[in-house]
Amino acid sequence: NIFTQQPSYFGDLDETLPTILQVFNNILHKCGLQCEGASAEPQKLEERVNVTPGNMPLQELKDIVLYLCDTCTTLWAFLDVFPLACQTFQKHEFCYRLASFYELAIPELESAIKKRHYEDNSVFADLWRRISHSRKKVMEAFHILINQVCLQPILE
Repeated sequence: NIFTQQPSYFGDLDETLPTILQVFNNILHKCGLQCEGASAEPQKLEERVNVTPGNMPLQELKDIVLYLCDTCTTLWAFLDVFPLACQTFQKHEFCYRLASFYELAIPELESAIKKRHYEDNSVFADLWRRISHSRKKVMEAFHILINQVCLQPILE
């Protein structure tokens, strides 16, 4: 793979990880949720908005679910084809941050999708399929991370 041919790409990956983590923080922010240790900057009082997945416009909920689905699938695909990247991810406490994100965002989004009234049931079906897929891919990515960072070193 390309990382073997160009080892300096590990440095690039290391520099990119804060941006990847910021994607999850942006989703939490859009949902009115805050991840522990997500931001080093204090939030301005006038920025506090009472937007939740349950009361946001449907199009915004759709956009967030699509963004989440794309992000989770891409993360899983990358770790699946290149598990050696897990060591770099772990330097940024990625397992902890991913678990915190999952715990805060997924139940909130699932609840909002279930409780919302839809004019077209196919919209509900699509959102539910995508949030379920996102949940599965987060868990699979987490499994790869734990396997590579914790279990493989013990087995070797």
